[in-house]
Amino acid sequence: MSTLESATATRSGKGHRDENFPVASHLIHPRHRGAILAFYNFVRAGDDVADHATLAPERKIELLDRLADSLTGAGPSDPEAEPLKRELAARALPPRHALELLDAFRMDARKSRYANWDELIHYCRYSAMPVGRFVLDVHGEDPARVYGPSDAICAALQVINHLQDCGKDFAALDRVYIPQDCLDRHGATVAMLGETQAPPQLRAVIRELGQKCLDLLDEGAVLPDLIDDLRLSLEIAAIHRLAVVLSRGLLERDPLSEKVHHGKAAFALTALGGVAATLARRPFRGRTVRAATQGIRS
Repeated sequence: MSTLESATATRSGKGHRDENFPVASHLIHPRHRGAILAFYNFVRAGDDVADHATLAPERKIELLDRLADSLTGAGPSDPEAEPLKRELAARALPPRHALELLDAFRMDARKSRYANWDELIHYCRYSAMPVGRFVLDVHGEDPARVYGPSDAICAALQVINHLQDCGKDFAALDRVYIPQDCLDRHGATVAMLGETQAPPQLRAVIRELGQKCLDLLDEGAVLPDLIDDLRLSLEIAAIHRLAVVLSRGLLERDPLSEKVHHGKAAFALTALGGVAATLARRPFRGRTVRAATQGIRS
């Protein structure tokens, strides 16, 4: 087992441009992008610790604890935590969302199977929902109004990513996010995730979970219209539209043998469709279409 000395030493090299969904795209106002990217980079460091192939679980927990202590000031400075620590201080925001993400990575270090959907959603509460909540807090949105639909969208995004990567997660980390009761219901097995093509039983599992993602996205569809900040509303609309297309793709495609995610051109067109629909629908609250579309280009 590896005994790497810091979170930095575990970094995979993956950045925000490598994600399946936009992270602080140019739709977001420049005054907010720095805070969101600092949050992303901190979370990415923790995720890389949790996903490291040779670190022992106990060592992963130690490195994640160090990141938490650095962010809260309970321990020595860490270069992975300092940018977010500065952003939080500048905005008088607490570290709770980032710390909840670290809780999810601790789960990943200790747990590799999920019994049912509720157990998976509990994981998403820590691995995905805090991301949306942080972005909303940075923009000063009202938690009582927007956390609920945001949580639904974030959970869907997380499960979509799990389904797209189900074969890789099993092969590289022996990690399975597909609930066991869903596998049992369709006569599928964990071992099927190691095949080059999903058998019919596993395809049925993926279709069921893809439909559950669509249900979550239906629940979160109101979010862009509840957001005060127009540019954030458009960002969320773009992400939501991309997620719907991906979820529908999971109903038809086999993630073990086919690409489910978008190519760059389709990605852009789908996202712009979500933006256009929101621009056409929502009240502009004193802003113009020109100002909004300038935000896309800036």
